[in-house]
Amino acid sequence: MKEINSTNWLQPQNNRKSFQNIRSIFPVISLKKGNDKPSKIIKNLRPIKSIEFEDLDGKKSISDMLKSTYTDAFLVLKGDELIFEEYFNEMNSSSLHLMNSISKSFVGMLAGIFIENGKIDPNKEIPFYIPEFKGTAFSNTTLQHALDMTAAVTFGEDYNDNNADFWHESAVLGWRPDLREKNSSENLFDFALSLKDKDQKDGEKYHYRTVLTNIIVMVIERATDEKFSKLLEKYLWQKLGSEQEALIVKDEAGFPYMGAGMNACARDLARFGLMLLHDGFYNNEQIIPASWIESTKEGSAHLRKIFSESDYGLMFPEGHYKNQLWIANPNTMICLGIYGQTIYVNQLANIVIVKFSSHPQPADNNLYTSILLGMEAIVNEL
Repeated sequence: MKEINSTNWLQPQNNRKSFQNIRSIFPVISLKKGNDKPSKIIKNLRPIKSIEFEDLDGKKSISDMLKSTYTDAFLVLKGDELIFEEYFNEMNSSSLHLMNSISKSFVGMLAGIFIENGKIDPNKEIPFYIPEFKGTAFSNTTLQHALDMTAAVTFGEDYNDNNADFWHESAVLGWRPDLREKNSSENLFDFALSLKDKDQKDGEKYHYRTVLTNIIVMVIERATDEKFSKLLEKYLWQKLGSEQEALIVKDEAGFPYMGAGMNACARDLARFGLMLLHDGFYNNEQIIPASWIESTKEGSAHLRKIFSESDYGLMFPEGHYKNQLWIANPNTMICLGIYGQTIYVNQLANIVIVKFSSHPQPADNNLYTSILLGMEAIVNEL
């Protein structure tokens, strides 16, 4: 078999292996699990694979959906009980898998801790915390604009465009060596500094841009004078009672790529989902302030309006995006990553679903539609 490396790791079929072996391809930071025993997950398995639903291709079962959407792991929890757990493609319960933009939701929740305790003011503009950003596209962008993906910066995030800004940014990490040039930025900070153009007013439109998550991480580091990875490890990862370490791809300066570079096992993502399910309370502790989760779910009329007018409006007609979380409706929080990574949290039904995948293409809308319809069918059946 041909060696999988940074030049071919994203190719269809290769990503079925590379997404579970990121550490062997890129430099990473490790978040250590806590010293205590992992938080208990009670198994009470139930049959769900025969549940049927209709997607764009017609009637199919959950079993069909798992096969057709290139599933690597699929977990369903009802309350705090694990009622379904299945792995594919040589993955198992201890395997770490790239979560892509699910990483962003970890950033949004950690930010909530420091915003709610007054350490960080979300209404301050980015240069208040990082003066170097004066005169860039972020000069009038507040931290809240970044959290809600409503900033002014021009930044193309069309994953199917091989030359999009998203890929140029990830090339800094070595994800796309073919896009590296002599004058390319050496790290994520310098890349963000190079962005000068704006294509809207701050707060005017919803426009999902990965660079904003990396900016949030930079603000958290400046405001706390701590390494983000250490904060994430101490205040979130270990408090979840995780059973495995987590990994984050890092740039040459050692800065964590939280826009898309975190890796974890499926059960630990389920723990994160359970924490969201219980409004920030998990493992006998209020990990994230409940008020932060509530305001995230509540959003605003403005956020719902600009979301409905965006490219994503049809995906979640009642939805909005706030604090790095997708709010599909008043009861449902979703974390999404390209190539099919999903955490689905429905508070009304008391259900958490986790899915790791390795889709051939980064943003296949038909596959995501099938996944989300399948998850809704599980919620309706249980």
